[in-house]
Formats: sequence, structure tokens, C-alpha cells
Amino acid sequence: MPSIAFDRFYRYDDLTAIVKALAAEHPDLVSLESIGKSHEGRDIWVVTVTRTSTGPAAEKPAFWVDGNIHSTEVAASVAALYFLNTLVTQYGKDPEVTRTLDTRAFYVCPRFNPDGAEWALADKPKWVRSSTRPYPWDEDEIEGLTVEDVDGDGRILQMRLPDANGLWKDHPEQPGLMVRREPIETGGRYYRILPEGTMEAWDGFMLRVKKNRQGLDLNRNFPANWRQEHEQVGAGPYPTSEPEVRAVVDFFVRHPNITGGVAFHTWAGVLLRPFDHLPDSEMNAEDLWHYRRIGDKGTELTGYPAISVYEEFRYHPKEVIGGVFDWVYEHLGMYSWVVELWSPMREAGITNYKYIDWFRDHPISDDLKLYRWNVEKLGGAAHVAWKPFDHPQLGRIEIGGWNRFHAFGNPPLPLLEREVERFPKWLLWQALTSPRLEILFAGAEALGGGHWRVRLVVQNTGWLPSYVSKRALERKVVRGVIAEIALPDDAGPDGAALVQGRRREELGQLEGKAYKHTGVSFWPDRNVTDDRAKVEWIVSGKAGDEVRLTARHERAGTVRAIVKLG
Repeated sequence: MPSIAFDRFYRYDDLTAIVKALAAEHPDLVSLESIGKSHEGRDIWVVTVTRTSTGPAAEKPAFWVDGNIHSTEVAASVAALYFLNTLVTQYGKDPEVTRTLDTRAFYVCPRFNPDGAEWALADKPKWVRSSTRPYPWDEDEIEGLTVEDVDGDGRILQMRLPDANGLWKDHPEQPGLMVRREPIETGGRYYRILPEGTMEAWDGFMLRVKKNRQGLDLNRNFPANWRQEHEQVGAGPYPTSEPEVRAVVDFFVRHPNITGGVAFHTWAGVLLRPFDHLPDSEMNAEDLWHYRRIGDKGTELTGYPAISVYEEFRYHPKEVIGGVFDWVYEHLGMYSWVVELWSPMREAGITNYKYIDWFRDHPISDDLKLYRWNVEKLGGAAHVAWKPFDHPQLGRIEIGGWNRFHAFGNPPLPLLEREVERFPKWLLWQALTSPRLEILFAGAEALGGGHWRVRLVVQNTGWLPSYVSKRALERKVVRGVIAEIALPDDAGPDGAALVQGRRREELGQLEGKAYKHTGVSFWPDRNVTDDRAKVEWIVSGKAGDEVRLTARHERAGTVRAIVKLG
């Protein structure tokens, strides 16, 4: 297998070679499938990881992990690969990894958006929000700036032009660090700043950055709260219109054993949970309590704060996001999270900042902290000194400034592994909270006259109830436990027969341990075995006949027993 290094970003062919090698070298743990093709025809890989000798993935509770839905957020793919590597290298060594893969399954999609990532990682990179499919129009704007690498150094930085009416000036303590001028300030040296790129139809006055022809945001193309372009930019012509999103949505629908999921993004250093469009007061109380428990554990294990998108991560206080990965919770009632990897602000010692609000406004002392962190810890990689450049359209300018892709949008390569190694324990913890169906008792009791009482008792040994969330019950998307009895195949006139009971019995949902009160609560727990279900059949047969029993729940798994009469 190609060695997996976690101090680099992988192009598509290398990533494909890695996941294929994982499957080839660990056939007892790993299988690989393409769940569909991207817009440009690349396979969208999903890696299934479980111990197959303890049962197939489809018969176990499962957990979903994906990354890199947004093109430039390539560190998210590294987080998914790091998790895969942890699973295959620590099975049989780490007790939690071993227990999880023996009893649960993971579905890992390391690169949701292979086309966009390939553009971002090209020798001459091009940045788009997500998919490379043109939307909403199949044409480029004619006039304006195309964001691209102009000087051929493989980076897309910034360009600055002297202008007496410009917004930007040198930081008073650090020349070259651009900060905004004060509201009534005059008399200094000011600049206009725009992304590095080439200009078309430059008239010497008007500077405008072209809107990318590739205007889709795959993260807005999910079914939940989808809205048209005038309300939600980049959402596509209809829900799941894009092949990448459609492939993932279809995978979830075909794998009802998934109980939750995490989608890796960048960058804010925060764990995000639903709702995107509603306050916490609108969530089922039990679901909110459990979300907070997961978040607290996530903060403990990763150091990242856990927050609601609606309550603390809205792009604008009067707007809400729709159609994102929260579809997993919104429609299916599975617990879903978005991880925003990497916080350069915290790295620089900026601790009391408010995520999205910080990008709108912050004191220039924060800019200086970031600059000094860049010098002291990164050797200047995050902020490139301005250098003169003869621009083909704009003339003499300077190129430099913040290196957003390599130090902000993604962790700098020397810090990449340190950042992604935070997450495997939290992902394992979430998977192990899933419901799990187990047999407590299976046996036969002789009643005389060739009749037998066959009894099956199952229980949910997981933390969560079999239905996972109250949202799932509310949406009626999950079926209860199904128990089935099968008699010997050679049943003739004297063979075994079902005398009482039905071949298939519906036993309802099994509670877990999650939604229970404390030992000093004044609410009594009246049904102390609501995690169990019992079913009985009366059969006729002879001693030695074997009866096969099966109990299954689409989220809690499948269990089987063979009961011998006599």
C-alpha cells in the first residue's frame, strides 16, 4: 500500500490509489465502492470499514464520515484519510477501535467533490466554491478580474494598488500588513486590494472581480430547506440536482443502518450542529440534550467548541442557511455534525472571538497577532511579503499578503497531522453510542404432545434508542424491531409446524439509556425494561428439529439464533 503521509494534500489519482490499496490489503476490514460519478466523471469513493467475520456492514449500526464538499477545503479529505488509517492500523491494538469495528460499521467518503478539489490542487490552481459545473449560466462574465495565479508561483495571493481613496493601509506597527483605514482618516498612504488574477476590458478605473461561472454550492443542494437561487445562492435548480449530492443522498436512503454522521469542512475550529434555520427551542428536547452531550464530548476530545449553526454561526443575522448536510437530522432523524477544521485565530492567541462575526470586524491588534504568529511559528508562510510585479493589464502593482489557501483555508502542512489527529476518538465515541440489538435469550420449552414454546428475548445494549432520535419518530422514518421464525425446510405431514403466533412479528422500538433521568429524579422510571422485547411462538415438532430465529432493526442491527427442540 502507498504510505499515507499527513503533511500533504492528495490529488485524485493518489487518493484513489490509497483507498484501493486499503481495500486490497485489509479485505477482512475494508471494502471499496464507487457510489456515483462526479460532474466531470470521477468516481465518488466510499470506503466501508467493519470486521466482516462478525457480520456484514449492512447488519450493523453504521456511522458516516465525509470530507471536501467544498473545493478548496482539502484538509477535510486528510481528516477522513487519517480516520481510515487509524481504523485499519489500530484494529486489534486499540480496544475502542476493535470493539467498534466488531460491532459497528463506518462508511467513509474521503472526497465528496473530486472535481473541485482537483481544480484547487492543480499546478495552476483555480478556486471555485464547490462543483465545477457551470451554474446558473453556462458562460463567463466578459469584463472584470479572473482570480488565478498570475506570477506562476503556484499560489493565489493578493494584489495591491496605491490609491488615495483606497480602504487599506499599512498597520501602524507592521508595514506590509494591510488593515482598514479609520472612518474619518485622511492624509496617509492607501491602497486598493483585490485577489491575484488577470483583468479583461480594463478601462483604467473600474475594478470588479468576476463571479465564477461555477456558482454551485453542493452543501446547499440537499433536500432539507432547499430554496431557489434568489433566497439561497448556489443551491442548484432543484434538490439533489447535482450528481455528487444525489449519490450521497441515495446512499443514505439505501443504508438505513446509518445512525449519524460527521462532515469535515474548513475553517473555524468549531463543531456545528443543527438547526441551521430554527432556534434550539424548536428542537425536540431529548434530541437537544443528546446533541449537547455529543458536543461536550467533542469539546473534551478535540478542544473545539460545539455550537448551533442558527444560534451562533449564521452568515447574517437576518438570513438562514438551507439545504445543507443537516438533511441527515432534519429528514432522517440521524445525529449529524459539521466539523470546521482549523482555527488560525486561536493559534495566534485570539481566544474570545465570535466565529462569523470576527470576519466582519475585529480590532487591528488581532491582525498583528496573526502576523506575528505567521512569523514566529510558520516562518512567514501565512503572509507573503509584497513584491513588485508588472501586471499584463494593470501595470506596476505588488503581489503578496495573506496566503489564504495554505494557512487559513487549510492548516499549514507542518501542522496538518496535528490538527486531524484530534478527531478519531470522537468519531468512535459517537459510533459506539448507537443502538445495538442483541439476543438476551433464545430457547424452547417442551409443552408435551409434541408441542414446544419457543421464546426470543432481545435487548438494545446501545446508549441511544433503536429509533435514534425523537425527530426520527416524529418523521415516521424508522421501523420497529421485526422478529421472524423459520421452521425446518423438510416440514412434511410429520414435520414441524407453527401452531400459534405469526412468522413475522413487529415488536416496536427499544429504548436505550440516553433519555433517562438521574437516580435522584422525581420522575419515576415505570418501565425499567423498555430496552427489551419478548416474543413467543408455539410450534409442533420432534426433538432435534431446529428452528431459526431472526430479529432485525434497520438502525440497531440484525441478530440470529438457532434453537433446537428438546
